[in-house]
Amino acid sequence: MRIVFDTNVLIAAFISHGVCADLVEHCIHHHEIVASELIFAEFSKNLSVKLKTPVPDVNEAVRLLRSRIAVVAPLNLGTRVCRDPKDDHILGAAIQGDCQCIITGDKDLLILKKYRGIKIILPRDFWEYESRC
Repeated sequence: MRIVFDTNVLIAAFISHGVCADLVEHCIHHHEIVASELIFAEFSKNLSVKLKTPVPDVNEAVRLLRSRIAVVAPLNLGTRVCRDPKDDHILGAAIQGDCQCIITGDKDLLILKKYRGIKIILPRDFWEYESRC
C-alpha cells in the first residue's frame, strides 16, 4: 500500500513515543511512504522553529525520512479543495504518488474523508483500515 503521512503525523512520530511513532515505523517496513518537498520543508520548519529542535537533529530526522520515503512533485489540483488551501499539496502528493490513503490529524483534511478514491484517516484508525485492505 502507498501512503502519505501529513506533516503533523511525522512530527508526532519524531517527538514522542506513541501511536504515530509505531505507525510510521510499521509503514516504513510494510508499505511504501510517499512525500513531497513541501512536506519535508514543513516538517523541518515546524521541528526547528515551533518545537525548537536543534538544527543537527532536524537535519538527521530529514535525512532518515528521505532514505525511506519516495519523493513526488504534488499534482496541482487546479482549484482549492481543502478548507485550508495549504493542505491541498498533501492531496496532490497522494494523487501523484498513487496512494491509497493519507494519514493525518488535520481536521481540514479529515473532514473530506476521501478524495479521488484516496481514504483520509486518523493515525489510530490505520490498523483497522489496513486489516480491511
